[in-house]
Amino acid sequence: MANRIPRVPVREQDPKVRATNFEEVCYGYNKEEALLEASRCLNCRNPRCMTACPVGLQIPRFIAEIVADNIAGAAAVIAEDSSLPAVCGRVCPQETQCEGSCVLGVKGEPVAIGKLERFVADYSRELEKPAVAEKVEKKGKKVAVIGSGPAGLACASDLAKWGYDVTIFEALHKAGGVLEYGIPEFRLPKDKVLRHEIDDVRALGVKIETNVIVGRTITIDSLMDKEGFEAVFIGTGAGLPKFMNIPGENLCGVFSANEFLTRNNLMKAWREDYLTPIHAGKKVCVVGGGNVAMDAARTALRLGAEVHIVYRRTEAELPARREEVHHAMEEGIIFDMLTNPVEVIGDEKGWVKALKCIRMELGEPDESGRRSPVPIPGSEFEIPTETVIMALGTSPNPLISKTTQGLETTRRGCLVANEEGATTRPGVFAGGDAVTGAATVILAMGAGRTAAKAIDAYLKER
Repeated sequence: MANRIPRVPVREQDPKVRATNFEEVCYGYNKEEALLEASRCLNCRNPRCMTACPVGLQIPRFIAEIVADNIAGAAAVIAEDSSLPAVCGRVCPQETQCEGSCVLGVKGEPVAIGKLERFVADYSRELEKPAVAEKVEKKGKKVAVIGSGPAGLACASDLAKWGYDVTIFEALHKAGGVLEYGIPEFRLPKDKVLRHEIDDVRALGVKIETNVIVGRTITIDSLMDKEGFEAVFIGTGAGLPKFMNIPGENLCGVFSANEFLTRNNLMKAWREDYLTPIHAGKKVCVVGGGNVAMDAARTALRLGAEVHIVYRRTEAELPARREEVHHAMEEGIIFDMLTNPVEVIGDEKGWVKALKCIRMELGEPDESGRRSPVPIPGSEFEIPTETVIMALGTSPNPLISKTTQGLETTRRGCLVANEEGATTRPGVFAGGDAVTGAATVILAMGAGRTAAKAIDAYLKER
């Protein structure tokens, strides 16, 4: 019976309307829709969806609670493993993880696990009292967490639940890391959603100190030697942007996607009543094909620009989530495929006026299995543009590794850590993008939880 019910579609803002505002694109399920979608779950004996979830969410259990019309019970099940359900329900790549492993997806549509998780989180927040954290016996041991992004929040939550005295140190003036400054408002509302989930982490007893740059104002050495922290978790992410190293990249009007999104999110540059304007212009080229490229392109569109995504492979190879690509296309973003920039051209005043590109064709597969793009000689052309946004990935900021003795890094600048998150320095653990390079929110959360277990074991041994 369950697999005969078609997947319940989710309501969204009209593409023409949403392209002009920063309000959330997807409305999510109401209770009636959620109950119907939850009834599709087969409650498998060996749930592959759980195995595919980086934080090990007990998916069949929480969906069974929805079916029983016990939304508070579903929220309690989710809270055992995730401190950010409303965030994950919105930004996780479910199609390649839990939903990608759902048995119903073999011959039809998988259960909308992400949309159900979002429903439970939103419903609990808006209509019911949030779960109050149980009082736990304090262990009297201090742990420092550097970075308040998904890895840091997940690590801090678990450690606080186990009785550790946890302090998060955040470099920027708002907590949330990439959730706050990297993901646009129309995908993740900050005040309505993110602030509440960070407050839930604080409710566990976690202290968050903002405007603290570890490696500048304090160091890991001073935290451990002078301030009594017995273990440190580094979850500083990957905030160092990559560029193409082509002529003209230093012209006015060339941004990294990191800077462009941070200005818009953290400094509210998209709001007319904020005095932190950003230059988008009438025409924008975004170079890259990942989720960050889609976020930057859709942000520029909402600032009033005609937007081109310039990508050197075809649509089939785009690394961004299918939902993000679909939304971008619906909103009117132009995709220039098999196109690679070779030069940014400026005017006499040093501002961007065009992006010189070359046509590409796909050759043999590379190490990742994707076919390598090969330039077509003599096919150069120019796209007139006022702004170029480079969305080519990021690497970890070297500040902490350069100011902390005994921390080894890889050739790409990532911290060296074992599977449990232990670095080459005793008592210092790391996880998320600082170790792997740019990846997803949920993988960072999984790494934070893994490191929390290792920190617990390390402190018990001591």
